[in-house]
Amino acid sequence: MLETPHVEQTAMQLTACLHLNIPRAHIREVMGPGLAEVRATLAAQHIAPTGPWLTHHLQMPADVFDFEICLPVAVPIVATGRVKPGRLPAATVARAVYRGPYEGLGEAWAEVMAWIAANGHRPAPDFTEQYLVGPESGQVAAEWRTQLTRPLFD
Repeated sequence: MLETPHVEQTAMQLTACLHLNIPRAHIREVMGPGLAEVRATLAAQHIAPTGPWLTHHLQMPADVFDFEICLPVAVPIVATGRVKPGRLPAATVARAVYRGPYEGLGEAWAEVMAWIAANGHRPAPDFTEQYLVGPESGQVAAEWRTQLTRPLFD
């Protein structure tokens, strides 16, 4: 289930991120270990995340996902191994919260994109999915919540 999208202004957000460029079929294999790597880097630097983890996709996925696994932070991290400091710029965005299993994200994004077009907005190529409530909080996938955010050019 997708909440009605809306437009809002976001503030710049510092992140700790791990960039990956992988075939679509391997996404489930890399997500957990990648997130663990980002969390370990933050722990080693005594930096606490300031919110739930997210993925920052640099473009709409095709056969290959070009994206970053990120944790929001209040201070810049020191690059360590594959984990680098990053930031999400302040932007005008279309945003909605999807409730349900990760398998429904494609359909939820299609609804967000239809809403963006119907309301006369032009989407930027990148987008984020922030995992507000997921498997770590319980196995009832209908209760999971993912915030979908797409920057807009207008």
